[in-house]
Amino acid sequence: MKQYIVDAFTDKPFSGNPAAVCVMTEWPSDESMMKLAMENNLSETAFIVKEEKGYHLRWFTPGTEVELCGHATLASSFVILNYYDKQSDTVQFHTLSGVLTITRKGNLYEMDFPRYELKEIPVTDDMEKAFGVRPQKAILGLDLICVFENEEQIRAMTPNLHVLERVEGRVHNATAKGIHFDCVSRSFAPKVAVPEDPVCGSAHCQIADYWAKELNKTTIDAYQASKRGGFLHCELKPNNRIAISGNATLVAISEIVAQL
Repeated sequence: MKQYIVDAFTDKPFSGNPAAVCVMTEWPSDESMMKLAMENNLSETAFIVKEEKGYHLRWFTPGTEVELCGHATLASSFVILNYYDKQSDTVQFHTLSGVLTITRKGNLYEMDFPRYELKEIPVTDDMEKAFGVRPQKAILGLDLICVFENEEQIRAMTPNLHVLERVEGRVHNATAKGIHFDCVSRSFAPKVAVPEDPVCGSAHCQIADYWAKELNKTTIDAYQASKRGGFLHCELKPNNRIAISGNATLVAISEIVAQL
């Protein structure tokens, strides 16, 4: 079985968000996929099988299977369009979040993702303890978004992951209006064994949606201020969808020889 390591939301190796992409002819057991995700110890390992209806895509963190992952979808589309369906510029994946369509546009890969209902919830003392600074606002969608006063607070943040595990939400996103970008964010997911996700595409289904409404815009240029860093271009679409675009670059191709 071939495994590809792809850095997503960047055009330079060893930046952005690395994902492992495994292309298979049939499904191994869930336990085997979980073990390989733990072995890779990346925020996501993507598993792809081509079935009669098309490509079926699943995502695993080192701790669990998840229903949506942006950067591993981008990495998966990069692999399929560059190594399997080279003549095509579009690929569709059947996933737990429905059918996701990804289109290659020059060097960018545009993903058509769902948006989620966002509701404001009270800021709590645990949120302040978790992030080390009190959020101005808390928004709950698929994940928890904490909005802070400025970009410097986001960049300087050293979260208490033990407290974060108690805070509502699967992935905890800290975001603020940016200086050179529309917004700057960081993402933490200790509940699924990902201390910090370098660049989280699915989080921007919510972060970009929030800032687009706050800034009265339909397009958002976002930067995720992790140690690796990454860039996302987001555009609100009709029918409660969002297009999230980014670059991707190949780091490695390997052969998994262990029996799954």
